[in-house]
Amino acid sequence: MQPTYLPWIGYFDLMDQVDLFVMFDNVQFAKRSWQQRNRIKTPKGLEWLTVPVFVRGRFNQTIQEVAISEPDFWKSHMRAIELNYRRSQYFNNYFPILFSIFEAGHPWCYLVDLNIKLIEWLSECLCIQTRCVRASALGVEGKRSELLASIAEKLGATEYLSSIGSFPYLIQESQEFFNRGIKIFFHNYMHPTYRQLFPPFVAYASAVDIVFNEGPKAIEIIRSGRGRPYSLEDVANQLL
Repeated sequence: MQPTYLPWIGYFDLMDQVDLFVMFDNVQFAKRSWQQRNRIKTPKGLEWLTVPVFVRGRFNQTIQEVAISEPDFWKSHMRAIELNYRRSQYFNNYFPILFSIFEAGHPWCYLVDLNIKLIEWLSECLCIQTRCVRASALGVEGKRSELLASIAEKLGATEYLSSIGSFPYLIQESQEFFNRGIKIFFHNYMHPTYRQLFPPFVAYASAVDIVFNEGPKAIEIIRSGRGRPYSLEDVANQLL
């Protein structure tokens, strides 16, 4: 999975199911994507928090190469999170640590370093112990499914769990995995509801929303949305 900014809860449900989670940081960066932004719950609904980055003249940069353009951006993000979550039950348990992550790393130079640090922190909050590695550290080359399959092969995988959004190209290039003896599965997830400020409930906020509102209960609520992973055939049959 690409290291995204303060990911949603489904990201962590997928991480919680696997033996090894690969931070896919050596592929092309997509501006205005989840890689640099996410949403928090406010009285007006979901609102964006976006990390400003350098993109002009850097069309082919990979995720690991993306630099943050405004070092003090985090202060406005912390103000927004404090304003909208200070009345949540577990705010005081988690916010000081989140604040210290941004402050201690100031100035954060690269987006990937910040994103991975935040993902690691959220994983700790959720008691997820899955080991993570960066794809860029593995010395594997290739494109699209060839790269994915080669990474899985190098790590000794026999099964690959993917987000459902990758299905269109994985079904066309599935032979890359089959040739290596690797089965493909897709994440099956139904977003659960939980206690949330500013009713009514709105799904697909950053995972900070469930952490501040549900605290130690968050991981079990996240797992409650989990279904049996889809096989390649399952998804193909649903689309026919």
